[in-house]
Amino acid sequence: MEQQQRLFQLKQKVRKMLEAAAGQSSQMLNLVDKIQRLGVSYHFETEIETALQHIYETCDHHFDDLHTAALSFRLLRQQGYPVSCDMFDKFKNSKGEFQESIISDVQGMLSLYEATFLRIRGEDILDEALAFTTIQLQSALPNLSTPIKEQIIHALNQPIHKGLTRLNARSHILFSEQNDCHSKDLLNFAQLDFNLLQKLHQRELYEITRWWKDLNFAKKLPFARDRISECYFWILGVYFEPQYLVARRMLTKVIAMISIIDDIYDVYGTLEELVLFTDAIERWEISALDQLPEYMKLCYQALLDVYSMIDEEMAKQGRSYCVDYAKSSMKSLVRAYFEEAKWFHQGYVPTMEEYMQVAIVTGAYKILATTSFVGMGELATKEVFDWVSNDPLIVQAASIVSRLTDDIVGHKFEQNRGHVASAVECYMKQHGTTEEEAIVELYKQVTNAWKDMNAECLFPTKVPMPLLVRVLNLARVINVLYKDEDGYTHSRTKVKKFVTSVLVDFVPIS
Repeated sequence: MEQQQRLFQLKQKVRKMLEAAAGQSSQMLNLVDKIQRLGVSYHFETEIETALQHIYETCDHHFDDLHTAALSFRLLRQQGYPVSCDMFDKFKNSKGEFQESIISDVQGMLSLYEATFLRIRGEDILDEALAFTTIQLQSALPNLSTPIKEQIIHALNQPIHKGLTRLNARSHILFSEQNDCHSKDLLNFAQLDFNLLQKLHQRELYEITRWWKDLNFAKKLPFARDRISECYFWILGVYFEPQYLVARRMLTKVIAMISIIDDIYDVYGTLEELVLFTDAIERWEISALDQLPEYMKLCYQALLDVYSMIDEEMAKQGRSYCVDYAKSSMKSLVRAYFEEAKWFHQGYVPTMEEYMQVAIVTGAYKILATTSFVGMGELATKEVFDWVSNDPLIVQAASIVSRLTDDIVGHKFEQNRGHVASAVECYMKQHGTTEEEAIVELYKQVTNAWKDMNAECLFPTKVPMPLLVRVLNLARVINVLYKDEDGYTHSRTKVKKFVTSVLVDFVPIS
């Protein structure tokens, strides 16, 4: 209780800081940036929205210094405001190249680099800015001192826009501790909030782990990946805020079941057994259990139980209509898994078009996006579920990021263990390219998918922004977990560090 009281006092102090910065654009932008990076902006959503709206409506956005210009662009775009990238023209010379004079402004270059990740298709100046700032920041590194050097190394590896709030917060708390010009109250607030949220998340994970252990899949289905902590971490990336406790519990159980089902289709089931399993999911009734082999019965029963639990939760809220959409997306997923299983058993390598039509579904991001809305309360109306069911561009784009990122880093391992051809093999066969050429081309598609997601998050949006952020967050999780390797399958490496830093190690209060 003492900690909660202390948190409340510090929160009031940070609120006063926001009030004091009102009307001073540059000061407000820097304060909002710090609050967001430290992972505590969810406490001040109304204040931040009001401040940024004021800046958007009253400023001409043509700030003279690069840092403020780039920061305003990133924060306003992030909030949904369609600010123009023309504001960066003034930092170019008569030849259309970025001015030499900005190279020495390391903070400005870093801010411009971070801003480029909010770009949409056709914004060539931001494509150029990304290439330019990346080269300049890399070459500046040897001559820089900490903490700016560490911040740049971190940013080059993990830009803010593509990162996860909890991991970003952990890193930024560390950078702020090393930096003398931080606000002590704001830093203490972030440290305390991180620890209190961590305790809440630990309790949730304990409950979910107990459910998982009771199912005893690790022993009864030894071929399947046993990854409940990683599944919870994945969903924590989608929503970490306290009010989404029930949403996290539902979505973690669904993603854990998807993981088991994926391994049944990929690794273990015979084609005959998969026909039965696919049919059972289509029927979605307890009597279908009788037709299944023993190991599939366990999974099927657990799946029905998870959706019954979701049904009960939604009935309490008078929102039972959500559950039909969630079940329907599970059926679509399983149909697509079965299609891939048939390709594998026939030794068939599809064209990229055929492959992507199915693989976008088996990447599981449509089902996760749909099911993430189930826990979003009144915001997720029937119209929202109709929208998400019709493959909107943002969900397609997140699915492309998920599928292609996974395929690029995981295809060699998957081929060795016996798996349907990935996007890499399909592209190489269809276009007669080398593996390297295929990967370059697929990364371009990932980049364009990010641009499409950014465009879909600009006002006027098709559905409320908090819903779009869940889809964006799903893409962010893939970007973090699958950077350089399939961190979910090989979870003992960097993903273990991520889980530990967010869910195990508390932050010392300075």
